[in-house]
Amino acid sequence: MADISSSASGARGTVWPVLIAISLCHMVNDVMQSLLSAIYPLLQAEFSLSYAQIGFLTFSFQVTASLLQPVVGAVTDRYPQPRSLAVGMGSTLIGVLMLATAGGYGMLLAGAMLVGIGSSVFHPESSRVARIASGGRFGTAQSLFQLGGNAGQAAGPLLAAFVVVPLGRPAVAWFALAAAIGVVVLARVGAWAEGRRRAAAATAAPAVTLPRHVIVRALIVLAVLVFTKNIYSAMMSSYFTFFTMEKFGLGPRGGQIMLFLFLAGMAAGVMLGGIVGDRIGARRVIWFSILGVLPFTLALPHVGLVPTGALAFLIGLILASAFPAIIVFAQELVPGRTGMIAGLFFGFAFGMGGISAAALGLLADARGLEFVFDVCSVLPVLGLLTVLLPRPGALVQGRG
Repeated sequence: MADISSSASGARGTVWPVLIAISLCHMVNDVMQSLLSAIYPLLQAEFSLSYAQIGFLTFSFQVTASLLQPVVGAVTDRYPQPRSLAVGMGSTLIGVLMLATAGGYGMLLAGAMLVGIGSSVFHPESSRVARIASGGRFGTAQSLFQLGGNAGQAAGPLLAAFVVVPLGRPAVAWFALAAAIGVVVLARVGAWAEGRRRAAAATAAPAVTLPRHVIVRALIVLAVLVFTKNIYSAMMSSYFTFFTMEKFGLGPRGGQIMLFLFLAGMAAGVMLGGIVGDRIGARRVIWFSILGVLPFTLALPHVGLVPTGALAFLIGLILASAFPAIIVFAQELVPGRTGMIAGLFFGFAFGMGGISAAALGLLADARGLEFVFDVCSVLPVLGLLTVLLPRPGALVQGRG
């Protein structure tokens, strides 16, 4: 972080030190989040939790974030608050400490909610900072930003398997040190962004003049696609560990490693999605990502251990490539509302993931995890709705 100010001061292109700093802090933020789902087997054993209670933990975290993120984004579009990034990381830090020291289910819920509040503050403003620092490479910047988050989600299960499982739940508190470092780094990033926001406003993208009903329809389609992606991702994040443990007789560590394969695939896919989207267009990436994953999701519940691991990686890779493209596409539709769009879609993703995790937990208690995986395997067919999105030429022609 020492060279952020000097690197940015005269830069007209992509400001890589800022993008890397934001990505690394996103990784720290999402390591904290992924630890929650990664330690579910420990929490289940220690507190005798049902699948429904596990789902409600996810619900508490994700819905807290989803309710606040669009509000934070809309407010900061009018009154940018880049210095609030450090505050959001501070909330996550406190939440992690509560998860490590909780004596009962109520304190676990409170810790999960504080982690959610931290995300609701972090994501809209950091997405705006990434766009400011992009130098016009919006997809690449969004992917690099999200790569940190996906890398954090992928690292969480491994850290849980090799640190928390052997040492016990109190070991989660050690990860608060990374959050404390994140607070310091984000304070520096916030100071940089505060100095650049006026220049960014002066070079804002021109307005899109597409008919209002076309924009609204496109945003609804994008929201449905995010729902499709995140209900499947929530199922995998919350229950894939248990699914592989039940089906293949793996222990907690083996289940965490299988979950890591899915999350590692997502980390790779989210980076490819933005880079490829800058070259061939976001709409084509969305087509391939949502609908193209369907054969693999259909096969996953019906194959052996090794193919399950391979398919989990491929599903994560393909599915995750959609999200940077969706964010960039939506920001092109509604220019000047970077924070609101980021908050809306990140928040919607968290909220739908949380609601689906809770609902799928109830369904798993009633019908079993294999039934849940069979039902969710057909969700990517909703990718056909991509045909309703305006073509890239319409966005270009619509700029005044």
